[in-house]
Amino acid sequence: MITVRPSQERGHANHGWLDTYHSFSFADYYDLEHMGFRSLRVINEDYVAPRRGFGTHPHRDMEIITYLLGGQVEHKDSMGTSSVIRPGEVQRMSAGTGVLHSEMNRFDEQLHMLQIWIIPDRQGLKPGYEQKAFDVKEREGRFRVVASPDGRDGSVTVHQDVLLHSTLLGKGEKAEYTLKPGRHAWVQLARGSGTLNGIALKAGDGAAVSDEGALVLTADEPIEALLFDLA
Repeated sequence: MITVRPSQERGHANHGWLDTYHSFSFADYYDLEHMGFRSLRVINEDYVAPRRGFGTHPHRDMEIITYLLGGQVEHKDSMGTSSVIRPGEVQRMSAGTGVLHSEMNRFDEQLHMLQIWIIPDRQGLKPGYEQKAFDVKEREGRFRVVASPDGRDGSVTVHQDVLLHSTLLGKGEKAEYTLKPGRHAWVQLARGSGTLNGIALKAGDGAAVSDEGALVLTADEPIEALLFDLA
């Protein structure tokens, strides 16, 4: 079964410096029917104006993944981390027992990113940070794992039974994925348009998948997409 979460039905807020879309309930957007999917709690698509951003604020007991689609973001946190994240890079921050951090666009171009929250498999973890780059060629025409519970194939490590994959597809290309029995998936189309098992998807759409063994994502127009393989 595949259930589409249409882009235009997401929560939306425009604060001037921040134009943001929420696939699941977040901040002032509250929807009991969309509180997350399995351990996936938040997918926010954020457009941040130049020289603006999220000032220092706290988090705890959450796995936070930042996936860049355009621009750059400067990250700083109370663990002493200071870095710049660019497209093709994935950041994982384990908030654990508590961390303060900021995500600032200190550059002259608009920042476009996905902010993803995953509920960890246990509370009270030691806070941690990881950032890795994934070459375009590794993601072209296939699903490339970028986050996993065991750091497989050079992916960042998350404290939950979830495999996060990224793919880039040219027009007419397809990528296939097999879900093991009892597993579920969420497919988020970051850009482009195409079909998932014949069901039409466009940029910003998400798709909740259960009781499906084989998934085929086909691009009508060039696609960038994320696939979450979830317990």
